[in-house]
Amino acid sequence: MDKIKVLVVDDHAVLRDGIRALLDVPEDIEMVGEASEGKDALEKAQELAPDIVLMDLMMPGMDGLEATRRLKKKTPKVKVLILSQHDNREYILSAIKAGANGYVVKKALGLELVSAIRAVYSGFFYLHPSVTEPVVTEYLKQAENEPYDSLTAREREILKLIADGNTSREIADTLFISLKTVIGHRARIMEKLELHSSTELIKYAIRKGLIAIDT
Repeated sequence: MDKIKVLVVDDHAVLRDGIRALLDVPEDIEMVGEASEGKDALEKAQELAPDIVLMDLMMPGMDGLEATRRLKKKTPKVKVLILSQHDNREYILSAIKAGANGYVVKKALGLELVSAIRAVYSGFFYLHPSVTEPVVTEYLKQAENEPYDSLTAREREILKLIADGNTSREIADTLFISLKTVIGHRARIMEKLELHSSTELIKYAIRKGLIAIDT
């Protein structure tokens, strides 16, 4: 049976020792190395090729966020599970944006850490229950502020037609409305989305999945 190879990165030797003792118990997990700061972690990751890097955030030298960014850029297949004493929104969201695949607070050490390692290794994103609420709150906040939701059904229809490359005249003919009406809708769409050109409209439509990109 292939074991899940874990690299532990934390500036406290006592904590690393504790994690090593914890990970010695499961038969499917192996701690293959350890590092005390970000730069050393990057070197060890190249040397040991772990499946998962268990990464602390606050460390001297290169911190965990920067190390995560560099590690995910260099070896995107390596999963990063953040292990931190902080459970506030800023740290959690920063870790997610940096590319982390999960976030566990240090007070949760024990069987939950083992479960988190297995979950992340299997391709799932893992969040400790105490940090889920800030992430959900931020998601809902962003959803409430999504400008696309303010578009009417007609405006969304016209946006897609614009993104598909249709001129205002062609849109008017397709929808059986006047050119003046199309121009008015177009102006309101750009105002609501805070966009200023057809190119920006097309890029926005692609991001929203309104049109497909040939690959």
